Amino acid sequence: MVEALLFGSAGPMRVADLAARLPAGSDPAEALAGLRRRYAGRGVELVRVGDAWAFRTAGDLGFLLHEHVVEQRKLSRAATETLAIVAYHQPVTRAEIEEIRGVAVSRGTLDLLIEIGWVRVGKRRQTPGRPVTFVVTEAFLDHFGLHHTRDLPGLAELRAAGLLDAQPSGAGLPLAPAPGDADMDERDALPAEDLFEDE
Repeated sequence: MVEALLFGSAGPMRVADLAARLPAGSDPAEALAGLRRRYAGRGVELVRVGDAWAFRTAGDLGFLLHEHVVEQRKLSRAATETLAIVAYHQPVTRAEIEEIRGVAVSRGTLDLLIEIGWVRVGKRRQTPGRPVTFVVTEAFLDHFGLHHTRDLPGLAELRAAGLLDAQPSGAGLPLAPAPGDADMDERDALPAEDLFEDE
């Protein structure tokens, strides 16, 4: 009866809970001791959980029940733009990100990038208000196969890959030069909205 109660229970059961369900004169503690001996060394064992008892998979077999699931999460356009700005302009403040994007940056966007480990808080600027700056992390570099932010693609590479218009129109805020773009001039200035494709 104790075995049936433990198998059918949604959670661990205390001795008092078992006794309340058993016929008068039953000794659930003795039954638990017998069950523990019977299941010792098997794939399922009777274990103590706090002040209660439950059947659990043997500790050395727990790996059989592990399921590895890769969750695919697509960044929003706002998060992608913010991440790119941080990567190319770091260290950068929230106000600078907003100036480049042309819209306010919601707190949730930076929080998400920090939560997934691609952006972290950097040093405070030695300017009035001492605003915090944001920089990319080693996890960001590792995810994208980069050794350093200097390895980020430059304007020429982005255009060659078809990610930017070959002939940008209008004037806007320049993209910070990557290695190989040290000779970038005002002709390479890009409107922020041209840096990303619509989702």
